[in-house]
Amino acid sequence: MRSRKVKAPSLREKTTWKKALQRDWHLYLMLLLPVALVIIFNYAAYPGLRMVFMDYKPAKGYDGSKWVGWGTFEKVFRDKDFIRALKNSIIFNLLDLLVSFPMPIILALMLNELRYPRFKKVTQTVLYLPHFLSWVIIGSVAYQLFRPSTGIVNVLLMKWGWIQQGIPFLTEKNHWAATYLLIGVWQGMGWGTIIYLAAITGISGELYEAAMIDGANRMQRIWHITLPGIRSTIVVLLIMNLGKIMGSNFERLDVFANTQVRDYQYQLAIYIYEKGLANSKFSMATAVGLFQSLVGLMLVLLSDRIAKGLGEDGLL
Repeated sequence: MRSRKVKAPSLREKTTWKKALQRDWHLYLMLLLPVALVIIFNYAAYPGLRMVFMDYKPAKGYDGSKWVGWGTFEKVFRDKDFIRALKNSIIFNLLDLLVSFPMPIILALMLNELRYPRFKKVTQTVLYLPHFLSWVIIGSVAYQLFRPSTGIVNVLLMKWGWIQQGIPFLTEKNHWAATYLLIGVWQGMGWGTIIYLAAITGISGELYEAAMIDGANRMQRIWHITLPGIRSTIVVLLIMNLGKIMGSNFERLDVFANTQVRDYQYQLAIYIYEKGLANSKFSMATAVGLFQSLVGLMLVLLSDRIAKGLGEDGLL
């Protein structure tokens, strides 16, 4: 008996909106809220950017505020405090990138080499949890650990005879800078580790088996198989991090703020809050925020172009 050939549905029939909605209506319903929030908080605010060209007064509104053109930007760029905040932001963000970017890669490679699944899962969870902690909580714990005289770290170091007096981790500029950067690494490295581990799972196990047959040791397998296998992920995350060079985290800076480290702690987020919002100079705050976004966008586009020139897929 001859079997009848069943005509497969075309790709167009499979992907019609009507069938997709009937099949996955609950998923589309769940997407409505996050999409609405993105539209409201990211795109609906765009018309308000025109205040950078005004001497905006909330009581007068957009119609009553005086139009000043590029005067707001000239005022910001001539401000010595802005130059100081910009300098600190660039330096600390570059240092943060230099210190924190390689750590998730190293941790992912180490976790991938572990042969005890249960220990691997526990370690992965412990590393991932700090990402969900508020900077207020992290700052409170840090002050308990690193106080010069009563902090647990200094007390233990003096008890063991390694130091004679407490180290001013959070009250002296250079020590504060190192502590600030290392705490940032600790807080964020778990998130990146998860991403790189997911990329490593996509590498074919046959490559490792072939390398072992050829006599490659563990470091050679990491260097010639694992790292090239996650290179595209590294490039994408690097491009995204380069776009944050001009940014700064107000919450992170605020919890570690004190008068002794003001010269290093004064970055763009603090400038926007103090000069723009606290003094009701909303046009200045918006101008600085727009400047940060535009420079970040240019850095992302430039780094993406360089990555593609080097043969990588890039981000865009």
